[in-house]
Amino acid sequence: MSDAENPSNPTPDEQTDFEPVQVFDDETEMDLRPGADNCYKCTSCDTSCPVAEVDDDFPGPKFQGPEQWRLKRKGDEDIDDSIMSCSNCMRCDNACPSSVPLSQMHNTARGEYVDEQMDKLSREYIRNRILSNYRIMAEIGSKVPRLTNFALNNSVVQKVNEKVLGITSERDFPEFAQQTFREWWHERGGARVSSEEKKIAYFHGCYSNYNTPEVAKALVRVFEVFGYEIAVPRQRCSGTPMFANGMLDDAERAAEVNVSEFSDLIDEGYDVIASCTSCSMSLRQEYPELFEFHGTAEVSAHTYEAMEYLRIHEDLEAEIENASVEEQSFAYHAPCHARNQGLEHQAVELFRELDGVNIEDVGDSCSGISGTYGWKDEKYDTSMKIGEEMFDHMEHAEGNVGMTECPTCSMQMEHGTGYDIKHPLQLLEEALV
Repeated sequence: MSDAENPSNPTPDEQTDFEPVQVFDDETEMDLRPGADNCYKCTSCDTSCPVAEVDDDFPGPKFQGPEQWRLKRKGDEDIDDSIMSCSNCMRCDNACPSSVPLSQMHNTARGEYVDEQMDKLSREYIRNRILSNYRIMAEIGSKVPRLTNFALNNSVVQKVNEKVLGITSERDFPEFAQQTFREWWHERGGARVSSEEKKIAYFHGCYSNYNTPEVAKALVRVFEVFGYEIAVPRQRCSGTPMFANGMLDDAERAAEVNVSEFSDLIDEGYDVIASCTSCSMSLRQEYPELFEFHGTAEVSAHTYEAMEYLRIHEDLEAEIENASVEEQSFAYHAPCHARNQGLEHQAVELFRELDGVNIEDVGDSCSGISGTYGWKDEKYDTSMKIGEEMFDHMEHAEGNVGMTECPTCSMQMEHGTGYDIKHPLQLLEEALV
């Protein structure tokens, strides 16, 4: 009997595998200075940092986190501007043996730096604000996708963007789909399966809605095969690019909408499912670390990555062992934010049992793009240096198709190797639907 047939209804505390630090002295001020005392300077975080590995000028996560908060204990020291060179990959969280809340410290410091020290008329601020609010740009651009795709990837426009905004011209913008996922969802009439016991609320995120609706459609079809009733509520950006750029006010506004919409559904028996590991990371860890909306803890405790959820609640391994697909080989990359959630092995463990598939893990290196980081002109070279190890491993793997759960890792894999990239849900759909 699967877990879904015999739900145990664990409490939020039982499902949460981390303990958010109390970051507020009161309702408006964040203070992480006490957390800094847990750091004993072992430098495990620094040696795990992909930016510090390739950039000798970057002081590393230990300085960005505990050391800055210790300095603030002595007085109102300014935040060092190198905090904007942190890519927010969050690998330092996993590396720390004393559970110092490093990424929480970085997010908080970055927010303070942007609020109090960054010139709001500077090119960097305007560029970062635009990149952080990708959903708004995508909503406008997807109204006329052909025109937007032509304009954004015109070489003259790319050069202007680089000169004026500091957005690198080395990368091609991801194309907008001719029909968004939400348009498709409404056109098909919404959910086609009803169930009182199996209910999921889908957090599709921006990229699966506007750019890769085939990933979102795959999720819908796979979960409906297993008998799940699916809800697709109103939603905003998960906040991932906003955290990375210190735009905490924007992130808070988006999070408030998401928590309100999804916590209402949790009360009706739904669990929250994301197809992007950075989105699930935001809802699970960053929301309760940074915000205190009513329902935040419930959303955190009931959020899962899609394949993780099926492996917990269904006998997915047996379904895969009885399925087959046309022969194909994949070079799989586990995103940093999947590693933070302990999900780095699940795609390889599952698909190596699928008849017709050869899948190879290309190692534990970071892809280097880290959301908006690799789109910044001044970070592009660092981003590509970080990605070199992954590119090399992909090129030596048997497969010439990449696979990952993260949309921006997908961009970097394609950019560095020229490979087509698939999401695991697309292979799951091919095998089971």
